[in-house]
Amino acid sequence: MKREIKFRAYSSHNHKIYSVSNIEWDIDGRIWVTADDGKNGIELMDEEAHLMEYIGLHDKNGRSIYEGDIVSFGSVWNNGDNEDIDEEFHIGVVEYDPHYAVYNVNCEESGEHRFMFMEVVNYDGFGVIGNIFENPELLEGKHEQK
Repeated sequence: MKREIKFRAYSSHNHKIYSVSNIEWDIDGRIWVTADDGKNGIELMDEEAHLMEYIGLHDKNGRSIYEGDIVSFGSVWNNGDNEDIDEEFHIGVVEYDPHYAVYNVNCEESGEHRFMFMEVVNYDGFGVIGNIFENPELLEGKHEQK
């Protein structure tokens, strides 16, 4: 399976997210990121550049999903009879799990644990609602989607 490799970077100095066109490391191990600012490009360095990798999937609206995105989705559980249907709403952060080499959605703030990402994409209404850098308030408890 081939997937497109691309990154975006959050600049803690400019407080913006940029598309990344180049990533380099210097002899001292510092990272240098060339980001697209819509003009000539800008250089971000080390702690200023928070890289987020594209995971190769899109949400219900066709938006590319990256590490660090905050996603929302609903789930419907049927315990065997039509009278016992539970509907739940979840918010979580897309994270890479190096132990299993997969992306997960971490929903720990809602009392849930991690969902394997490939399982979650089949839930109803799965969509990107923000990211951990620009919208951390979305993780402060359980919110209802409008």
